[in-house]
This record gives sequence, structure tokens and C-alpha cells, in this order.
Amino acid sequence: MSVIDYLIKKTTAAGNASQVVLMLDGQVEEAALRSCLGRLLNEFPLLQGKVARDYTLLPYWRIPSKYIENDLNLSVYHCEDLPPSKSALSLMEDGSNRPFKRENQHLAFHLVYTKNRQSWLAMTFDHRLLDARGAEAFIDLFQQYFVNNGNSMVTKDVCLTAPADLDNWKHKFSSGKTINRRLIALSKTSIRRLPVPDSDIKRGFKFHLICFDQKETKQIYENAYAQAGYLMEMPYLFATVTQIIHELFEKKGISGDSYMVPVSIDMRSAKDIKKELFFNYVSMFFFQIRVEFLKNRKILLKEIKRQMYEQVQLGIPAKLMEASALLRIAPLPILNRLFQLPVGGNIASFCCSNVGKSSYRFPDLMGTKIKNIFHMPRIPVPPGLGIFFNSFNGQLNAIITWLDGLLSDKEVDELKKNLINKL
Repeated sequence: MSVIDYLIKKTTAAGNASQVVLMLDGQVEEAALRSCLGRLLNEFPLLQGKVARDYTLLPYWRIPSKYIENDLNLSVYHCEDLPPSKSALSLMEDGSNRPFKRENQHLAFHLVYTKNRQSWLAMTFDHRLLDARGAEAFIDLFQQYFVNNGNSMVTKDVCLTAPADLDNWKHKFSSGKTINRRLIALSKTSIRRLPVPDSDIKRGFKFHLICFDQKETKQIYENAYAQAGYLMEMPYLFATVTQIIHELFEKKGISGDSYMVPVSIDMRSAKDIKKELFFNYVSMFFFQIRVEFLKNRKILLKEIKRQMYEQVQLGIPAKLMEASALLRIAPLPILNRLFQLPVGGNIASFCCSNVGKSSYRFPDLMGTKIKNIFHMPRIPVPPGLGIFFNSFNGQLNAIITWLDGLLSDKEVDELKKNLINKL
């Protein structure tokens, strides 16, 4: 995660941050939110930590001996006070692209009161501190804290420590070799990706949200089970995304033999996530999809499932985590070069993710009913393009993420239309 943070900061204003957004059917009280949220943040000095090395081989998360109390970074907006062009989503987009105020600040909150007496609450989070479902679980913890009137016992079950993971070196070298061989095998064909726009200005990301209702979501899952197999939502969603992005690349005249795609998933239970709330526990698969597979959905699904089963059998997700424990001894600039070396800098054609069912377990936030929860992730550049899925209360969400200037409005509209039609 630190390498990706370093990579994104080289090309954009902010680093490896993401954002989880709650759409609320009503308006939460700002004063109560500030008070309760500020007290919860004070329960975790870890939130003001940072990556440090000191005299150890392995970087670690150093918790400050003195920390700032009431360190709540909360921005509040009223849509009636803003120009018509500023929607709630565009305000959230601005927040997602805003760097944290300090090196050791990793959370920022954005509250938007909309014109129809509803509200949106977003939490921007540093991916070095939380993963997507971990962020949802943190807001879940806040709701528990609020319901229990700020009782600190609510936070006692959260695990804050982990081993340095500097043992079993031989096994980690073996894992590193497996990952290296995998990356080299994936890079043997020419990889398609969009050219990043040239600019001296560090650009931000833009987002487009597609919310499927419960009926539409049920039909999408039925299509997935019929075409890919029971509980095979990820291969089905990934296949659909790959086909529509292939159409975009073809129209733009992007050449190459295959697409290289990292796909992240998180299948942990809500109980497991609470035990591993902080830092990143996402599993990652790497797929190489040859252009000829994209003509037929049945053949494409078969190839995706074959590669997925192969990587599970080889233990690629676990080996990637083991190898990263070994590799992160290197300084970030060197580690970044090592990371890109096997694939010649072409890290990916695009990114894809399905984090599955939300780990937020309440129907409301501070007494206000939740209509939906979705994510707004920032991604490495290149590729600067991704489509990400999550679900809440039987509703599937898709968010299209792209580097500003990479796609035109017309191309984004076409991606949206094709995704809806082909799911």
C-alpha cells in the first residue's frame, strides 16, 4: 500500500486514498456528529500514526507519543448555497481529490446537506490505514459508539497490533519467486492501456456512479448464476467490464495483444473485519485476458474462471502478501522500480474490484435511515481507469473511476450505457 501511495502521489495531488459514501434519507445533526465522531477518534491514537523505519529493517506504523485531541477533519456543505453545477457527487469528488492536511492525518469527513432535506456523509481514508470494507466497519463502529452513548467498551475488541512478520525468510523468498514468475508470464504479450494525458499539473480523479435497485440487482445476480455458476458474481462482473472496456479501447485505436487486470476481492465476514479493522487485508488476483477471448462471453468466462482457480491453487493472493513483507524492506523509490520491472511499467490496462456485501450492519446512521453506501476509489496512474462494485441492502453499485482528461464525457456515458445493457 505504501508503494501504491508513493506511485499515485507522483502523478496526482493526493495519494492512495479512497472514499466511502453514505446516502442518508434525512439530515444528521452536525453538532452531534462532530461531538461523537471527535470522541471516537480520540480513542485511537493509531489514527495519527505514520510509516517509520528508525533502526529496524522493516517499516512499521509508529503511534505518536503525543497526539492532537479533537483532530476531526470535517467539511460541511449546503447544496442550496452552491451553484447548480455542484451536485452532491461532485462535492464528494472534490473531497476525494483533496490531500490530507498533514503527513500523519489519514481520515477526512465530508457532510453534504442536499436540497431535498436529505444528506450524504463521506469518509476519505488512507488505504495504508484501512481497506474498503475496513472503512465501512469503522463507520459501523462509530454507529455502535453513538448508540452506546460514547462507551469506550465498544472499542475494546478492535485489534491494534500485528507481528512484524520478519520470520521464515526462506518461505518469503519462495513466495517472491512465484509472484515474479507470474508477472513475467503476464508480460510476455503486449499490454493494452490508455495513454496518460501529458500535463505539468497533477490531475485528480473523476467518478460516475451507477446504482442498481433491488429488482435490477436480483436480475444481474440471476444472470451471473446462469452464465458463470452459483456464487460466481465476480467472474461475471469482471467479464462484463472487460468486454465494455475492450469496445472503448477498440474505438480509440489502442493496440496490443491482451489486457492485464488486477482484481481485488474481500470475502471476510463482518466479524473477521472487526478483528482486523486497521491496515489492508484485500486479496489480489492478476488476470491476462487475450483479445481473442473477448468475442464470446462463454469463452471469456471460462478463461477467467480457469485463471482464478489456477491462482487459488498456487496461493497467489497469500504469496503476494508474504512477498510484500519481504520486499518492503527496500526504500520506496527502489521498491516502486522493482514492482514495475517485470511488466515494463505497464502495471495494468485497468483495475476492477468487487468488495461484495457491505460490512456496515445498521439500517441507519445516528437515527437517520441509510439509502445506500458506495465507494469512490483512487487508483494508480497508469492505468488511471477502473470500475468497482459493492452492494448494500440488496443493491449493487458500480462506480467508474478515471483520471481527469483520460476519457471524454461522451466516452464515460457510453461506458455507463454499455455496462447497464450488458449486465
